[in-house]
Amino acid sequence: MAKVLIVEDVKMMSFTIKKFLEELGHEVIGQVENGFDAVELYKDIQPDLVTMDITMPGKNGIHDGIEALNEIKKFNENANIIMLTSHGENKLVMKAISNGAKGYILKPITKEKVKEALSKINL
Repeated sequence: MAKVLIVEDVKMMSFTIKKFLEELGHEVIGQVENGFDAVELYKDIQPDLVTMDITMPGKNGIHDGIEALNEIKKFNENANIIMLTSHGENKLVMKAISNGAKGYILKPITKEKVKEALSKINL
């Protein structure tokens, strides 16, 4: 069972991800809506996994999921981060992977997609 931080600005999407993770036996220990809060909470709770939307509102100098990914990786280079992405964000996905994301899930999110992404990082 992994302890998970969800970073998603759309409340319904965050709820859906939480539901799927819990159905797969994981515990959601935090949910935030922007990258700045994700970095701060990550440092406090040090989850086993972060699911992070690539595009979301900026706050305090962190403008998107990739910048938040970079800041978390500075704090813990072994952080397990899976990016959430929509169609048409291929360049952003490739940048996230090259910056250390362990994978991605293409929206719309399904339980099967979550399970597959987690299996690739042994969670």
